[in-house]
Formats: sequence, C-alpha cells, structure tokens
Amino acid sequence: MPRIWRTKVEPLANAADVILRMARYNLKIIFGNKFIFFFLASIAFFLLLNGIFVFSETPPTAGLVYYYLLFPALLVVFYPSTFGLQTDVDVRMIEILFGIPDYRYKVWLVRLVMIFVLAFVIVLVLASLATFTVMPVDIFPIAVQVMFPVLFWGSLGFMLSTVVRSGSGTAVLMVVIGLGCFLAMSRLAASKWNLFLNPYDVPSRLNEVVWASIVRENRIYLMAGSLLAILLGLFNLQKRERFV
Repeated sequence: MPRIWRTKVEPLANAADVILRMARYNLKIIFGNKFIFFFLASIAFFLLLNGIFVFSETPPTAGLVYYYLLFPALLVVFYPSTFGLQTDVDVRMIEILFGIPDYRYKVWLVRLVMIFVLAFVIVLVLASLATFTVMPVDIFPIAVQVMFPVLFWGSLGFMLSTVVRSGSGTAVLMVVIGLGCFLAMSRLAASKWNLFLNPYDVPSRLNEVVWASIVRENRIYLMAGSLLAILLGLFNLQKRERFV
C-alpha cells in the first residue's frame, strides 16, 4: 500500500478499533457478560411463538408478526435498562462515572443508544425469519414500528432504575406496569394511549385514514415519553449521594 494511502487509512482503522473495543466493553457491562443468553432467549421465545402458531388455526397476518417481534425485543432491552445502573453500583463503576464531570451522562446515553441499536438489529433478524416461517412482511418498516414501544419501555426502565436504585425492584415495578398496560389493551385497543398499539391490526369499524392518524399520534406520544424518561433518568443521576 502506498505511504500516502497508509497515512490516511491507519487513523480510520485505529478509530474503528477503539470504537469496537469500547462497544465490546460496554456491552459486557450492560449485559453482565450474558448477552449471548439474552440473544438466544429472544430467538427461543420467537420460535416458541411460531410453534404455537403452527398448531393453532389462527390465519397469518402482519399484526401477528408484529407481536412475534415485539415481545422478544422487549426481552432484550429489559435486563440492561433495569439492571444496568445497579451493575455500575455493584462493580463500583458508578464512582468513576461521578468522578468525571458530566461523564456519566455521555456514558449512559451511549449505552442506551447501543441497547436500542442492538435491539433493532435483532428485530431485523427476527423479521427476516418471520418472512420464511410465518408470512412475507416488509422487514424494515415493521422493525421500525416495533422499535417505538421498545424505545418507550427501555427508556422507562432506565428512568425507574434511577428512582428505585435496585435492579430487582425496578424489574418488579416494570412487570407490574407492563401487565397493567397489557390487560388494559382490550379497552384501549384502538386508542392512541395504548402503549402496545399494533399499527397492523386495523379495527374493522375504523376508517383507514382515522386509524393512520391514531397510529401517528401514538408514535409521537411514545417518542415524547421516551425522551422525557431519558431526560428524567439523566437528571436523577445528578444526585450523587443516592448512588455512591
């Protein structure tokens, strides 16, 4: 390789290597060296849902595939969002984060981005599998739609972890809130306030234009709720005495 090209490529290669090392290090912290188990669990859960579908008489629909993708994705983000802060406390990483001004905000923002990007990649993989095992779907659009509730619940878990300051306590609270919202789906099925709204499950009594408006407003609310939860979580991280 000519010297001039080497001088241009080497800095990029070094930067890519540093980013890759940081990503691996943060993933180990986020998932407690158990990422492979969460990935395999999401795949197993997806295959279990597919197995149930095979032995049922339910006709395949895009709405069904949406739920097949949603719950494994929620499983992936559940542990890192609820137990991530406790992991930092347990390994005394939180003391380092508080020791450098504003460093904890940058670290946790990067971690949240990594969690959601990873969840999105997994959803894309599962959507590709669903195309062969259930029915053909538009992989990228359905993955984007799945990520709206995943972003909200992951951000909510992070925010609650900064309030409860216990991974187990946050997990219990998240399960209770999630079950409450899941049980309320029958009443909020066609409501913009349904946190598990399925955009592919169009009610027969609604006009498609009205349904598109409901879905759009629901997605706006989920995004606003996600941003608010992240900001509140980062704000709670200002209280050093509660964590160190």
